[in-house]
Amino acid sequence: MDRLAGKVAFITGAGAGIGRATAIGFAREGARVAVAEINPTAGDETAHLAGTGAIALRTDVTDPDSLQAAIQRAVDHFGALHVLHNNAGGSTPEDNTVVGAPIEEFWRVIRLDLFGTFLGCRFGIPEIIRAGGGSVINMSSNLALMGIAGRDCYTAAKGGIAALTRSLAVEFAAPKVRVNAIAPSATMTDRVRKLMAGNDAIDRLARSHLLGLIEPADIANAAIYLASDESRMVTGQVLPVDSGVTIS
Repeated sequence: MDRLAGKVAFITGAGAGIGRATAIGFAREGARVAVAEINPTAGDETAHLAGTGAIALRTDVTDPDSLQAAIQRAVDHFGALHVLHNNAGGSTPEDNTVVGAPIEEFWRVIRLDLFGTFLGCRFGIPEIIRAGGGSVINMSSNLALMGIAGRDCYTAAKGGIAALTRSLAVEFAAPKVRVNAIAPSATMTDRVRKLMAGNDAIDRLARSHLLGLIEPADIANAAIYLASDESRMVTGQVLPVDSGVTIS
């Protein structure tokens, strides 16, 4: 259980769902974890669940000053940064087609998902370089890899993250910073389950997934691999963890 021993990880949006599962998984594998979360109560709870000295830092990833300060506090506390997981993001029922979606929803998801990832890399990568190299893990989506109607705000943001991931992998290979992204399909976080409660949406979703529904731990396991030295020759990749949706 020491695949991440000696590594310091900073995880955004870690108060619930995939971020919480990843924080717990990273800590279980020996990492020292900074839980970056806009909701301080949720962040504290994740840090408690992760244990092993995890700290919670109230962080708004859409605010450059907030995110830069949180990363600096993590480095000051732990002494270095080796793994950056830009996990914060998400869509809402307000998303729609390019002609139907509210303009405000477009900018909300661009600020949170794409700009938040951009800022995480802007402030996190220099610290990873100072530590001698490491891993950046972004969160794209299977919707960035396939055509789907009615989610044009979210697909724009997640497609941008996929493109940014590839560019950063080229730009920062020399100082030994690997940059990859995970592309999940719908993952059964508490938020998603609540959105689907009371209808047959989960059944329909399950039928479209070759291996069944995806749990947060499935995404966390992929993040553990990308954070570890096992993936030392993997960079610039967008890894689908989607129960086969993009091939079916």
